[in-house]
Parts: sequence; structure tokens; C-alpha cells
Amino acid sequence: MRTIFIIPGASGDHARSGVRGLFVPAVLAGLLVSGLAQAGQVPPGGAGEAAKDASEQVSAPQAPALEPPKLLEFVEARYPALAERERLEARVPLRLTLDASGTVTEAEVLEPAGHGFDEAAREAALRFRFEPAKRNGTAMPSRILYTYEFRLPPQEPPPPPAEAAEPVPPSSVAPGPDAANEEPIEVTVEGESEAERRRQSAEAVQVIETETMQREAADMGTALARTENVGVRRAGGLGSRTRFSLAGLTDEQIRFFVDGIPLELAGFGPNISNVPVNLVQRIDIYQGVVPIRFGADALGGAVQLVTDQEIRGTSADASYELGSFDTHRLTAGGRHFQESTGLFVRANGFFDYARNDYPMNVLAEDDLGRLKPARVYRFHDGYRAAGGGVEAGFVDRPWARRLLLRAFLGTYDKEIQHNPAMTVPYGGVDSGELSGGATLRFEQLFSQVFSVDAVAGYTLRQTSFMDLDQCAYNWFGRCIRELPQQGEIESRAVERYVDQHTGFARLNLGWNVSESQTLRFSLAPTFVTRSGEDKRLRARQQVDPLDSERDLFSLVSGLEYELDALDERLENIAFVKDYLQLARAEKLLPSGVFQPLEQNTHEVGVGDSVRFRLSQRLYAKASYEWATRLLRPDELFGDGMLINENLDLEPETSHNVNLGLTFDTEQLPAGAFRASVNGFGRLADHLIILTGKESFFTYQNVYAARALGAAGAVGWTSPGQYLSLDGNVTWQDFRNISSEGDFGSFEGKRIPNRPYLLANGSARFQLASLLSPQDELSLTWHSRYTHQFFRSWEGAGTRDSKMVIPSQLLHSLVFTYVTRAASTTLSWTIDVQNLTDAPSFDFYGIQRPGRSIFAKLTVAL
Repeated sequence: MRTIFIIPGASGDHARSGVRGLFVPAVLAGLLVSGLAQAGQVPPGGAGEAAKDASEQVSAPQAPALEPPKLLEFVEARYPALAERERLEARVPLRLTLDASGTVTEAEVLEPAGHGFDEAAREAALRFRFEPAKRNGTAMPSRILYTYEFRLPPQEPPPPPAEAAEPVPPSSVAPGPDAANEEPIEVTVEGESEAERRRQSAEAVQVIETETMQREAADMGTALARTENVGVRRAGGLGSRTRFSLAGLTDEQIRFFVDGIPLELAGFGPNISNVPVNLVQRIDIYQGVVPIRFGADALGGAVQLVTDQEIRGTSADASYELGSFDTHRLTAGGRHFQESTGLFVRANGFFDYARNDYPMNVLAEDDLGRLKPARVYRFHDGYRAAGGGVEAGFVDRPWARRLLLRAFLGTYDKEIQHNPAMTVPYGGVDSGELSGGATLRFEQLFSQVFSVDAVAGYTLRQTSFMDLDQCAYNWFGRCIRELPQQGEIESRAVERYVDQHTGFARLNLGWNVSESQTLRFSLAPTFVTRSGEDKRLRARQQVDPLDSERDLFSLVSGLEYELDALDERLENIAFVKDYLQLARAEKLLPSGVFQPLEQNTHEVGVGDSVRFRLSQRLYAKASYEWATRLLRPDELFGDGMLINENLDLEPETSHNVNLGLTFDTEQLPAGAFRASVNGFGRLADHLIILTGKESFFTYQNVYAARALGAAGAVGWTSPGQYLSLDGNVTWQDFRNISSEGDFGSFEGKRIPNRPYLLANGSARFQLASLLSPQDELSLTWHSRYTHQFFRSWEGAGTRDSKMVIPSQLLHSLVFTYVTRAASTTLSWTIDVQNLTDAPSFDFYGIQRPGRSIFAKLTVAL
């Protein structure tokens, strides 16, 4: 929600014709002064007199629900010395971003004036102090357009030679109140940020803003794991295989997107943990009920990574991280917008490298071949990744709000240290991926009633898997014996390449039937075709299972109706979805002959989400979806590396229910309080899980499973925002409820290898204006607790023989210093993870890194 205030009596040239305005004396009390701030002096009498004069000139209407910010402290800019000598004057239009405390966090120059004026105006504006904007009395972030004017005093004629004249010092002096009645200044107050609008919508969504996260050294997986209902587990350090769980469901049951594009088709690879945090502005986590605009068939929810959506002006930023285990991470990006033509260009890129040579505890053979506990270092777990994208097109044109073409390229290489159960070490097994493609996006709004949002793209993804070493290694990285053939895993050499071609499109149409009713339609087709080869099999003239037909066509469509009622206290979204999938494959029989297989799926789903606002700060949500998740290529065809094919899989369906209550206070004398509680239920049929078999993984159906859970979160921020405390806890019970199939004997038992009790806590202490008016120092403590859980079925074996992942309590400490000066924002961070060096384990008992230290530098221009 955005409200525009047109304030007369302020210099500036950025008013827009036809904009509705509200004349507010409170604005005039501060912004008239700031509008007159021609970098020199405040009119005689200061802000109080300015407010008085303004109130006498304007008749105020009834106070609106949205109150714009008020300037409390004006700072005079230095006049550039060279411009002063050359007697140059200028007006510098700025977009100021204010936080909920009234601090100017960003000052963006919209039209550069050069000659040092831009830097001087921005430096001064960053030191302004405002009373924050308010919505119904609650402080909130805002943005204002503000013009800083530099004007020299009139040049006096030279005095007669006989008289001595006192020189007039040049300065950035305001011309006085009478000269200020030239043009209006446009003030834009963000009534609700996009993040806040999502939070308070009827959608079952959690919203995470990454501003603080970007300054820390935690990767995306670590940061997401601090959220209630979310679990992120990995088979090692940076770049390792990740298992993401949300409200009990996991793996491919959750869909991942980057700006509405499926993650695997966006150039970042399929692993969400390895997406650089600094390229993401916001994270939306949808639990169980997924809006139709994603065109998704997710069973357990979706995660949307939102990159920087700002288009105005020119900016650049970069970050570099250096840490333990020879870790290096670099990100960089920039954008430029040409106001006159609407041309927009943006580029970003990243590079990651890690040896992952951290210590771990294993059972290793001694000189006599006896297994004994040993502490060793990982020696074959390196990770390298790089990628980049360029986006160009036009925005805010009469014929299109957005018309953007993006091209991208990404690659990674990952060494594999051991088998899934961490019992056999490898020294020469490697995997990799190369992907590239392009997307074209078009958005337009017709007559403020009809909207179109369309995107289409193509991605080529090539994966490789190599197992060509002829040595057997021990845990100390030594070749203990030469193998009779190449290959450590299958007793044969493996050199596989798999090419996957994906074409996709997504069309969203919207119709604003009235101010309170909206109708939306979505259509999302995807076509995947695969080809591949195992070169070593072909060299031996053996039948190659990768040399077969593998095609997959999916079409997900939806219709959605949104209703706002009871003065926006009630919001309801009802929808229906249609799922269609056509799969074609060839299965290699023991006889060496390929058998054609065909699997067609057609399902229909329905759902509803409702939000009711009990008061201004207390609201309840409820949502339900009968969802279907269609099969993914890797599940059916394998990934050509460590996941085997399973052409007998069936799609999943589930009844998903969410209930939630959220409370968030305004700033009270005792601080700001926030709390939420959520419950969820999942009743899934033909549930697909990833299981380990010997050296490989396979997806299998569990036939029926039930997940019940609850999560709660509380938080408090002190007056002045010096201290923030947050905590959350998640409990989930995920069980097999089927007596049929391969796991029928485990009916009623918890599904293995999944934690059922998780908790997080954090404390953040912050001081501002230490060495300069625009700096801050923060110290943050994070803690995470995972209760013990069974690694295999709890009903298998005797109690003493059960394999248990022990309880874990991990801590991290983050020290950050941020300074803002002129056109640059810098932050320095020291991040100590797993502070106590506690043993840390993930799925199948794979040990994670111990204590590690990272340093990170970020720069924004």
C-alpha cells in the first residue's frame, strides 16, 4: 500500500501530475523545512515557525490513517569547493529510505548533478533524523523523495575602491521562505512493505527479510534453519547434498523458486543452501498451501527467494567471505536505470570455493585391520561453484510494466568423500553440473483492472559423475591397496553424463472485479527431455541404461478468487487446481532389452485460505489444500550420479491443514512484543521418500503417512532497539499409517531419519552512532537445539541395537560493524559458528563441521 503526499512550498522538480494528495500539517512541520533545505540554513524561527506558517496557509483535513515522517534534525551539507569557486549551483533529487525508528538507512541519488554535489547531498541526508511514518499510530518504514538544493548567495558588485567591504562567505544557503513556493515535493510513504503485506495476507506464509542475514557469514541453509517449522540438514560442509524439510515434509515435496522461476531453472543449481544470501532480498516460505501464481504442484509447500526488486537509479554491491576449511565466497551485482527511456540493466554473479577439510570422528582400521575410533580430516570433499546472470529490458513503459530478458550460466564441481552412511571413504569420486539458459518476462496492467504476468524460458542442465580411481583409500587419505579395476563404488569405472533440456512457461492473469474482489487464472506447462551416456559402458560395448527415451510433460493450472470484507478485517482466497502429467521412459530389463513405459496422471485439487484480523495487531489464519505432487525427473529417471531410477513411482497426494495466530505490538514503553503459534496436519498418500541402499539413494513410495505438528515463536525488542530477543520451537510427529507395501510392517512407527523436536534462540545487542552518526555495532548470539532421533525404523531391531542420532545444541556468535558515509555503506563481520565445537550430525549420521570462524566484508555503492 502506498500513499502519496504532495507538499507545497518545497523546492524540487519531481511532482507528478494527476497524483491524489493529502495536506497534512504534521508533514509541513518537518518536510517544509527539509524541502526548503537548500543546504544552508533553516528559515528564521526554525522548524516551529515553519510549521506555524504552513498551518496558516493550508486547511487540514481529517488526519489520515497513514502519517508521513517528520524531519526532526536537519544537517547542512558542505558546499563542494570546486563548485564554489566556479560558482556552480545544483539541485540533487534523493530517495530517502527510513526505518521504523526514523533513521535514514539509504539515500539514493536519482539524477546525478556531478561536481561533488551528489556526494555532499547524500552524506548530509544520511545524517537527517525523522520522526518515523506511522500507520494507525504504529511506526513503520517509509520512503520519501527529497530534493537538496545548493545555492550561492548573490554576488555583490565590487565596492568603490575607497571603501572596504566585508566579504560574504559562500555557503549552501536557502533562499528564504518566499523563494520556496516554486514546486511541490512528492513524499512516498510505504503504508505496508511487500514483506508485511505478505505476512498479513490470508496466505500461509512466513516472510524472512535478509538485510541482517546478508551481513552474517551464515549460508542460506543455516539461515533458513533458524525458522520455526523448518529443518535443513546436509551431508557435510558447503556444497554438500541438502535435505530441506517444512512442517514434516521434505525433499522434492517442497518447491523452490527464484522470483517465480523454479530454482533448478534459474542458474543457481538445485541446492537451495548454496544460493548466495547476498543475492536474495527476501524469503517467503509457504506452508502446505501454495498460491496458484507459482504454477506449482508442491505437496508440502514452497520457498520463494526474492532478489532485489528496486529498479530506480544506479547501484552496485559486493561481498567477500573468508573462513575456516579454506572457504572463499564472493558475490557482486549492479544495476542501472535510465529514466528517460525506461532501459534497465542488471547483472550479478558469485564464486564459491571450499576444501571442506574439517575433522571428524570415524571408525578406522589400525595396522592390524581392527576398527578403532579415530579423528581424521576430510581429504576429498572440495567444492567449487560459479555463476552469473545479466538481465536487460524496459520497465515502467506505457506498453509494459516489465519486459526483461535474462541470460545466465552456472557451474559447480563437488568431490564425494564417502558413501551415504559414512562407512566407506572415497578418494577419487567426483560430480559436477553445468547449466545455462534464458528467461523472458512480461508484466502489464490494463486500465487498472486487468493484469498480465508471463514468463517463459529454456534451461540446459548437464550433470557429470566420475568414478575412475584405481585405489582403495583409508580415512587418512592414503591409498592402501590398488584395485583390480578402476572404480571405488561399483567395482567398475563410471563416467556418466546426463543432459536435461527443460522448456517452461507460466501465465498469470488477474481481474480486479471490484475494490474487494479479485479473480486470477494461472497456466504453467513444463516439458523435460533427457539424454545421457555412460562412456565406460559403451567402451566395453555393453548396454547403457542412460541411452533410453525419457520425456516428461507437466501442466498445472489454477483458478483463484480473493475477497476482502469487513473493512479489510477478513480476507479469503479460494482456489482450484488441475494437474496433468505425461511420462515416457524405457526401462532396461535383465535381458538387456529396453521396455517402453508410459505413465499418465490427471488430478484435481482445491483449497482455501482465510485471515481474520481480531484487532489491529492480532490476526488469525487458517488454510487447507488437497494437493497433488507430480513426479520429478530425478525421482523417475535418477540423477545420473548417486540417485538410481525408479520408474514404478506413483504421484503423491495430501490433505494439508494449517492454523495460526499472530500478535505484534507497536512500540510500547516496555518495548515491542511479537508472538505466533501455528499448528499443521498432513495426511499424505503414496508419500515419496529418499532412502539409502548400499552406495546409492532411491526414491520410494511409503503409501500413506501422517504428519502432525505445532510451532511457536516469541520475540521482544527493547525501546531504542538496543536489544532483541527471539526464540521458536517446533514439534512434529511424522508416521507411516499404511499396512501395505515394503514398509507395511512398520505401521504406526515414526518415519526414520527425521528430527521431531527443534528449537532456536537468538539475542541481538546493537549500538548506533558510535564513531559517526550513521554507524552501528551489533553482537548476535544464535543457538539451535535438535532432539535425538532414530536413524532407521524405530520398530526394527532391539532397543540396544537401534542407531540413534544424539541430541545436539549448537551456538554461534556474530560481531558486525556497519558504517555509512557519502555514497558507500560498509559492513565488517566476524562469525564464529559451532562456538563450543560440539559434535554435529545430520541425516544418516554424517558429521558436520565443528568450530569454524568466518570473516565477511560487504560494500554497497
